[in-house]
Amino acid sequence: MTLFLIGLGLGDEQDITLKGLAAVKKANLVYLEHYTSVLGVDKERLERFYGREVIVADRDLVEKHAEERLLAPAMTKDVCLLVVGDPFGATTHTDLSLRAHALGVPVKTIHNASIMDAVGEIGLELYKYGRTTSIPFWDEGFEPETPYDVIKENRERGCHTLCLLDIKVAEPSKDELLEGTRKEGAKPRFMTVNEALRVLLKIERRRKGRIILPDTLVVGVARLGHPDQEIVAGPLETVLAHDFGAPLHSLIIPCSLQVVEGEALERWERV
Repeated sequence: MTLFLIGLGLGDEQDITLKGLAAVKKANLVYLEHYTSVLGVDKERLERFYGREVIVADRDLVEKHAEERLLAPAMTKDVCLLVVGDPFGATTHTDLSLRAHALGVPVKTIHNASIMDAVGEIGLELYKYGRTTSIPFWDEGFEPETPYDVIKENRERGCHTLCLLDIKVAEPSKDELLEGTRKEGAKPRFMTVNEALRVLLKIERRRKGRIILPDTLVVGVARLGHPDQEIVAGPLETVLAHDFGAPLHSLIIPCSLQVVEGEALERWERV
């Protein structure tokens, strides 16, 4: 009679912890949260490895129907919600935990690696990261400049900036929302490092703050934690020209570097 929030890590089905795997195997219901991030393997591979049926939980299920689909069952059964990375890498799951607490549903969290700590592999000191920001896809009438402000503020404080890039998984478009229609099976969209840099350059042209320039040092990251992970550091114009391949991508804007940090980034330069 517990809601388990279980981190899956960043790679594949084998990144789950032993404690998490034990909880999955004895649970009555197993859900896979599938909109704040995505795993590098499909749910069928998870099911074969776990020996359990895995139910995909989209945004509507977690945010609008959690009470009947997740919390009510957890009053009498063990229910697992599998989350890519760490369960509390997204505020969605904090909200879910609070709703469970209000209903008297016990919650047990089993943590795992997330992008927030795995970026330590790049070589920039984790304690020097400032506020994390997200770079969303721009749409007509929606061109937020918040990421630029966060990068500027972090730089003024001597902090690196981790930029999480937008994911659109089975979400309705603006037109579909206005028209009240929704096309099922829409192809997911994953922002690339290249698209994120172009967004920042567009904001720079508007703001002229000399925060994001062609020679600004940036680090592009793709599929961190996977065997084929890709990390490229260098001037923006160089990183912008690189093909990072399949998702998921992230972007880092370093501030001033310590000697060891500079040596670490040299490993990821493309000459």
